[in-house]
Amino acid sequence: MIGVPHPDLGEGLVAVIVPAEGREPTEEEIFRAVSQDLARFKQPRALRFAQALPRNVMGKVQKADLRREHGEIFTAAGKD
Repeated sequence: MIGVPHPDLGEGLVAVIVPAEGREPTEEEIFRAVSQDLARFKQPRALRFAQALPRNVMGKVQKADLRREHGEIFTAAGKD
């Protein structure tokens, strides 16, 4: 999960999900699963699916790249 700018909350959580091979979970399934384990304020407000996560040479996820890629999710939604 990454935090990105949100016009009302300051920051909103986005879950970037790479499904396991052969699985195609729906957003509803994922939201239902996390709602059982996480307090509401810790739950993502948006989901995005990806083929892979950007990683550095050490194998760590590059959250800054994810923020750049998905950073306008909430602000773009308000423009519609």
